[in-house]
Amino acid sequence: MNTETPSAGDLLVRIGGIVFLLGAVATLVTVAPLFLGTDPFPAPAYFVCMLMALGFLLAAAGVVRTALAQRAP
Repeated sequence: MNTETPSAGDLLVRIGGIVFLLGAVATLVTVAPLFLGTDPFPAPAYFVCMLMALGFLLAAAGVVRTALAQRAP
């Protein structure tokens, strides 16, 4: 078991994963009415789907930060 304190990069990766999952759920909920033939959600609901991209960028930044920290002497 790893007893080290998580670094800032690890925390970014975890937060990015959670934000990505929230965006994925929002995307499924927003797109479902289009397939079910019901009225689509208003435009602001589609902006919540951008959480997927934000989560991906946060996780990628965490990976880069961790890699740079491990590379430094």
